[in-house]
Amino acid sequence: MTIASKPVEAMSTGVHDAIVDKLRACKTEQEILAFESWFNSEARSGPLYAVICDFLRNRSISRAVAAKWLGTLINDRENRLNN
Repeated sequence: MTIASKPVEAMSTGVHDAIVDKLRACKTEQEILAFESWFNSEARSGPLYAVICDFLRNRSISRAVAAKWLGTLINDRENRLNN
């Protein structure tokens, strides 16, 4: 059974591009996590992982880029759960 999650709010092309540009500018895992923290507290378009998944579904980012970003977010959550 699939449970539908809350859809990510639609965003303008400019907002979409700004998010992708900011994530691409992040060179370290710490920068990605800092952006996630800021994004989740300030943005109203849903959590960053959901936005990244939406970008991936819409094929607006590559699988490799999405895997890098999502892997970082998932590893951080796993580390926090295990500690």
